[in-house]
Amino acid sequence: MPRRVLILGGTAEARALAATLTQDPGLHVISSLAGRVTNPRLPEGEVRLGGFGGPDGLSAYLTTQNIQAVIDATHPFAEKMTASATEATTRTRTPYLILRRPAWHPTPQDHWHPAPSLTTAAETLRTSPHQRVFLTTGRRSLPAFTPLTTRWFLARSVDPPDLPVPPNVHILLARGPYTVPGERHLLQTHDIDVLITKNSGGPLTTAKLTAARELNLPVIMIERPALPDDVPRTETVEEAARWLLSR
Repeated sequence: MPRRVLILGGTAEARALAATLTQDPGLHVISSLAGRVTNPRLPEGEVRLGGFGGPDGLSAYLTTQNIQAVIDATHPFAEKMTASATEATTRTRTPYLILRRPAWHPTPQDHWHPAPSLTTAAETLRTSPHQRVFLTTGRRSLPAFTPLTTRWFLARSVDPPDLPVPPNVHILLARGPYTVPGERHLLQTHDIDVLITKNSGGPLTTAKLTAARELNLPVIMIERPALPDDVPRTETVEEAARWLLSR
């Protein structure tokens, strides 16, 4: 009987991992997506949409579905899901690996201002002279910034926000990957003077950082949450596949 493997996340890395593992007839791969994005890009193999209901629900799922390994390839800022997966796999003694793409790092030509949270990023903006903001932190982050009514925001997201948008916020619906010329044109057309983003890493959205560097724009970079201690982790799909197949 094929070993049942659960991949958490709808990231590019999760899809690439599913494509790799489904080629092995000895594995039954189930990918779990949170279901927060309309028309998500679906991975190969079986797909499950929606949350589990915290550690209790995930623990029950791992047990009833006879899951024999979990690979957490969620977004680097999916802190709650990773915490739930850590607790559930510990309870059920299920082998667990975290796959996280490498973070971005500034070059000497970049002007990054690190922020440990959305709240800190908003406070940094509040005390800065910048007025026109390109915000790429996701639609759920808007409430942290909308109280700054003296700033104008170009907020890019895949889906529209759930809450009403104030008049100083313009929503741009788009999905990566993006190009440097396109990002440069966007920044110049809207007279953007600061970029606020999360350190998601990966190549799909790095063009905005290159464009900001070329235009000498500051970047308020929200740092990643810390990963749980004592959990094996890797940064590449190939290493994650080797971890699983070697067990």
